[in-house]
Amino acid sequence: MSYSKPNASPATLTKTRTEQCPVSGLCVVCIDGCPGPCEVAKSAIRGREVIYPAPFGIITTASQKNYPVNLSHFNIMGTTVGAVGIEADSDKAIFPNVDLETKIGQGKGIRLKVPWFTCALGSTKIAKDNWKELAIGAAISGTMQVIGENVCGMDVDSKINNGKVVHSPELEWRVKIYNEWREEGYGATVVQANVEDTKLGVFEYAISDLEVDAVELKWGQGAKDIGGEVKIRDLAKAQLLKRRGYIVLPDPENPDIIEAFKKRQFTEFERHSRVGMVNREDFVNKVKQLRSLGAKYIFLKTGAYRPADVARAVKFSSVAKIDLLTVDGAGGGTGMSPWRMMNEWGIPSVEVWSLTYQYADRLAKKGEYVPSIAFAGGITMEDHIFKALALGAPYVKAIGMARAPISAALIGKNVGQRIKEENLPIYYARFGNTIDAIFVEAGSLKKKLGKKFADIPTGAIGLYTYNQRLIHGIKQLMCGARKFAVKEITRDDIVSLTSEAAHASGIKYVMDADKEEVEKILS
Repeated sequence: MSYSKPNASPATLTKTRTEQCPVSGLCVVCIDGCPGPCEVAKSAIRGREVIYPAPFGIITTASQKNYPVNLSHFNIMGTTVGAVGIEADSDKAIFPNVDLETKIGQGKGIRLKVPWFTCALGSTKIAKDNWKELAIGAAISGTMQVIGENVCGMDVDSKINNGKVVHSPELEWRVKIYNEWREEGYGATVVQANVEDTKLGVFEYAISDLEVDAVELKWGQGAKDIGGEVKIRDLAKAQLLKRRGYIVLPDPENPDIIEAFKKRQFTEFERHSRVGMVNREDFVNKVKQLRSLGAKYIFLKTGAYRPADVARAVKFSSVAKIDLLTVDGAGGGTGMSPWRMMNEWGIPSVEVWSLTYQYADRLAKKGEYVPSIAFAGGITMEDHIFKALALGAPYVKAIGMARAPISAALIGKNVGQRIKEENLPIYYARFGNTIDAIFVEAGSLKKKLGKKFADIPTGAIGLYTYNQRLIHGIKQLMCGARKFAVKEITRDDIVSLTSEAAHASGIKYVMDADKEEVEKILS
């Protein structure tokens, strides 16, 4: 069985002429005179450009690989008896009464109305172009929106003195939008930093000048094991980023490269971040420094690295007593991670989540501190959320998502634009031709927001409406499992449908579930 197709993908705008060989991905018959465009053929023309998904700037991408174990290999278990988290009364144990609120961090913590949030969206074009929709949609849903890496460094209007950022209109704008719409008592403004951001002093600026609630250190993500990349189509900006310390390829200050760019022999520069060098002492000291600067909450985001690195993330987070550890499984991508890397490196979601659970549980059983944990990596629907919470219970407090919220915001924005242009596709026109008619939650949002509703972009309405669907759906699933609060979800609320899923996760195979209870009943 082949789990991936190595020589053709819509992500790289490539295809083969005939059926692919299962290993190489080449056509079974490669013929002289074929113009392509398989990935080998396109690479022969455009070289390293083909490493990245296209068209850059208006897409999100994720792995096409069919991993051996995924969330569909688990099912949620319902029951006919009892209720946990509410009185076992049929008039009270109804799904609208399920409590979805959760808390991140120590002490008072960060309250979330729903057990999911939008993961870091940083300097990519699609994040910047849709930030208003995403931030407002998250804020009015009562959850967090994390501002991702490289925002200050990529902001051409940032003021940098002695190598440190002292003002970034872009970061300030992102924080402000979320805070203007933030629901009282819920959510948080979170700013993430990678190696480049740390050098620029982004955390210091965000904490002291922008008064953010939380900061997130970053060791990587599920889409790649190198620093973040974006493409730059402006020579002056490419040169500016190189002066700021980024790796920019090809060299935008090389006269030959400048000439080739002006002749349009190529049209894009690559901007890369550096990889970090993690060790326990530096990590613990960095957390102490951030607390001394006034950070209320400190997070760590890490990706699908090898098991030893997952163990480092769990242990170092425990020693430093951070507030949230987010573990992102292989395959996802909201920017322009290398396409083959997205598919072929790292530990897939179910496996990396299961390792995280094992390591956290081991520390907890020794009486050591375990931070709040979030799982991310390919989650889009309510059943995914339930299963991921169960896989990590009781340590996982929330689920991180990125592509799905972006998709909801993009669709909402697009439909709003089509309404203005009076150019609605029939699929949407069948519901009506106004915002109130098409967006089913528009009426409830008007009541919730009052006069502010007039200022809300339709992309934010789309994200809010998507979140309401998730709320309704997961409440039904939880009610069926007789779990009426997020904290009551346990690992035995799901079963494995295959022996492979059971082996990877430690979740019982369906035919082995409830054996002891069955014996008691039948005896």
